[in-house]
Amino acid sequence: MLKAGVHFGHQTRYWNPKMGKYIFGARNKIHIINLEKTLPMFNEALTFVERLASGKNKILFVGTKRSAGKIVAEEAARCGSPYVDHRWLGGMLTNFKTIRQSIKRLRELEVQSEDGTFAKLTKKEALMRTRDLEKLDRSLGGIKDMGGLPDALFVIDVDHERIAITEANKLGIPVIGVVDTNSSPEGVDYIIPGNDDAIRAIQLYMGSMADAVIRGRNNVAGGADVFVEEAPAAAAVEG
Repeated sequence: MLKAGVHFGHQTRYWNPKMGKYIFGARNKIHIINLEKTLPMFNEALTFVERLASGKNKILFVGTKRSAGKIVAEEAARCGSPYVDHRWLGGMLTNFKTIRQSIKRLRELEVQSEDGTFAKLTKKEALMRTRDLEKLDRSLGGIKDMGGLPDALFVIDVDHERIAITEANKLGIPVIGVVDTNSSPEGVDYIIPGNDDAIRAIQLYMGSMADAVIRGRNNVAGGADVFVEEAPAAAAVEG
């Protein structure tokens, strides 16, 4: 966790007092997160995810900012979980009926692009449908196989994804979130105090969560202390 930079928070002047109990101190005007608090909370979240996955429940991975999107998509795909990596569309959960119609349209366009339908259209019409397909895939491609509402959300940067968290809260869907020193932990059921910007830290969180989903699906029981130690780029807190 140290190697991944999980302990580096934001500048002290941007801190959120609600995160005070998770802060160890400050160095060069940067808040340092107390990893002795982060580690058990991270493992508790991983245990929860593994338990959900063992019951064939769906965990939706959400990370739409530039530093997170690619990692979120890759790790979610690795463990066969739905994800949102580009932009959260308002109503993605609370108006899922409409979202489902858009997913249906996406599937229709995918079939048309593969069965030769596009080739039979005018150049202009084919181009318009191709653009529609690309737009829908970018927004909804990660959730097109979700089938229904997720059973939990895992969020990188709770401030950036506040709309997603608010929607999940309205529907009673549990939220697991990486919360940095400048963010509010409100609405997050499983708080992971940690750096939400560093790529290595995001890789650690996402890799660990994907592993937990895979373990759960394989019904492999593991001790909580093993989770983070097995994760990529992880290191003992004492290190």
